[in-house]
Order: sequence, then C-alpha cells, then structure tokens
Amino acid sequence: MPLLHLALLLLAEDWPEFRGPTGQGHSAAKGLALEWSETRNITWKVAIPGAGWSSPAIAQEHLWLTTSEEEGKSLRLLKLEIASGKIVQNVEVFKLVEPGSIHGKNTHASPTPLIDGDRVFVHFGSHGTAAVSTEGKILWRRRFAYQHVHGPGNSPILAGGYLFLNCDGSDQQFAMALDKETGEVKWRKDRPSNMAFATPLAVKDGDREIVVSPGAHRTIAYDAASGEPLWSVSYGDGFSNVPRPVAGHGMVYVCSGFYTPELIAVKLGGKGDVTETHVAWRINGAPLTPSPILVGDEIYFVNDRGVAVSADAKTGKVHWKERIGGNHSASPLYAEDRIYFLSEEGETTVIAPGKEVKVLAKSQMDGRFLASFAVSGKALFARSDDQLYRIEVR
Repeated sequence: MPLLHLALLLLAEDWPEFRGPTGQGHSAAKGLALEWSETRNITWKVAIPGAGWSSPAIAQEHLWLTTSEEEGKSLRLLKLEIASGKIVQNVEVFKLVEPGSIHGKNTHASPTPLIDGDRVFVHFGSHGTAAVSTEGKILWRRRFAYQHVHGPGNSPILAGGYLFLNCDGSDQQFAMALDKETGEVKWRKDRPSNMAFATPLAVKDGDREIVVSPGAHRTIAYDAASGEPLWSVSYGDGFSNVPRPVAGHGMVYVCSGFYTPELIAVKLGGKGDVTETHVAWRINGAPLTPSPILVGDEIYFVNDRGVAVSADAKTGKVHWKERIGGNHSASPLYAEDRIYFLSEEGETTVIAPGKEVKVLAKSQMDGRFLASFAVSGKALFARSDDQLYRIEVR
C-alpha cells in the first residue's frame, strides 16, 4: 500500500458503530460533499447482495455491513474495501430454518455491526449475536430466546467493558451484558413491559458509566459494569421505540415511541423513578424511527413524515418547525457545521444549524434508504435497498 494512502487512512476517523464514534451522529471529518447526484460526486456505487438496513461500520480501509439472503434464512456479514467498494468477505454467521415474519419496513439484518479492534460484533435480534474476527473467522455465537415480532432492530454497543444488548420482545423483555471475548452472560436484568427496538447509549453520570436503555413505557439507566438499575423515567403508553438517545448539558434526550411520541429531556444524577423530579421538558411530535441530534445548545430531529424541528436543548423551546419533505427513517448526521437528513426516497436535505431555517442543499439518489450515513475521510457512505454509495467531492 502506498505510504501516502496509508497515512490518509490512519488520519481518517473510524465509524465503528451505529451513529459513529460518539454514538450520536457527529463526525469530525472535513471536506465532505455538500451536493451530489447519480452522475456527480459519486466515487463508486456497488450492488449489495440480499436485504439489510444495517448502516456501515468502518475501520481504516474496510467497511462492514450485515445482510440476509435466502429470504432471511442466511444471515451474513460483508466486508468491503473502502477504496474500491469490492466485497472481500461474505461470511454466513447464522443459518435459519424459519426466520419468521418481519415488519414491512424491516429486514432480518437491520442492526449495525460494532467494530472493536480485531473483531466485529453482529446482532440479529433473537436470531443470534456473534463475534467475528476482522479476517472473517467466527469467534463465538449466542442465541437468546425472545419474540422480536417485527424483526431485529437495536444495534449492540460497548459499555463497562462488556457488549450490551437490549432484548425487548413481545413475550419477554430484558437488558444484558456479554463478555466480549466469550459471549458469556455477565449480567441480565428483566424489565417486563412490551416490545421495543432502540439502541442504548453509554454516558457518564457522575463517576459512573451508565447505559441509558430505552424500552417500552420507560427508559432505564443501568450501571454499565454491574447492571444495577439506577434510575428510570416513564412515558406511559410509549412502546416500539427505535430512536437512539443523545446526551449533553447534563441531560439525556429520549424518544417515547408510539402512541404519543415525545422527545423527553431527563437530567442526570437521579435515583429511582425520576419522572416527577428530573424531567426538564417534553416536546410532542418526536420521531418514531430517526434519532435526534444535539448540536451546541440546540437539539434537532425530523419525524417520520418529514417535519424537522429545532429546539433549545436546555429549555425545550421550539425555534422552528419545517417540512423538509419525504418520509424519514435514517438518523441525521452532523459534520462541518451542517446537518444532513436522508429521506427514505433518497433525497438528502442539508441545513445549517441555527434558530432559523437555512437549507444549504438538496441532493437525490435512486432507491430506498432507511440506513443512516457513515463517514470516513472525506467520504459519505449511504446504503439503499440494494446499493452502497461512496459520496465525495470529485
């Protein structure tokens, strides 16, 4: 490999999990494209076999995606070269006899892989969780029985030195931590409620690392190392949550899910049920699928029907509400003082953060898009229903 190319790769920011290195959709990249089309600023576009809505996970010169083939009976991990888009590994992780039904917007390979050093963790809901070496060797596999109903949704994270999973099915609901090396269960906490699909977020709360874990009807914060439940916040009938929380200003921001979707700001530092004591504010009209994004003193979100909102992150005061168009499932990206919103119809709306609406650009790609952007170097990566795009200034 040329030394200059190697140096650029080492300088590039890895994107190791869903929503990037912070888990909150922020990238430090510079020189990203502002506009593109099918004939402009596309370095490559490659076909991805099977079906999957996992977002790309990236480490140095390679990118990983999950996919499902044979109508969901073959669950696989793909490894691609960033430079060319060439698929260099296609590993079958699980073989199923009957994968079951899924929601029309879902696939059997929707959770995003997690890269940690020389291994990649993949989660397919109740179909199974596994560790695979970056060279394609399956290191361990585990299955935990629960009815994920609409298919797998939440992505794995690392917290307290463990691999952390939400497992909220229709029959049973629990959060758990696994040993990264062996897949052994280190702790498991049952939390009877209802189904949910949200990816948790690890944050510091005082001198502890906690996992903010949204579930149906309530979000629970666990001590990452021990699994001790520290606090919870209730949102009544909310269930089937998908958005990942974000954190800042001494608070975490969670979405309640169906039926009355709210964005709820919860102050850290509480104990027990903090619904009456630590909720700073609530906003109606929150997304059911895309995660919010926190930029400075403002929090932004787009709901599933394409209405974007900017609000004061400390007070909840809404600055603006604007229909940007399309339907939305992908979570937004913040980079270079821009916020990128990608619709299911392939239109990206880029806005400038601020207390007034300022649209910087709109771009269109072909296909259906539910996966979120990933970033490496000066390139954006976007997955459609059958293609993966590398987008950069050409």
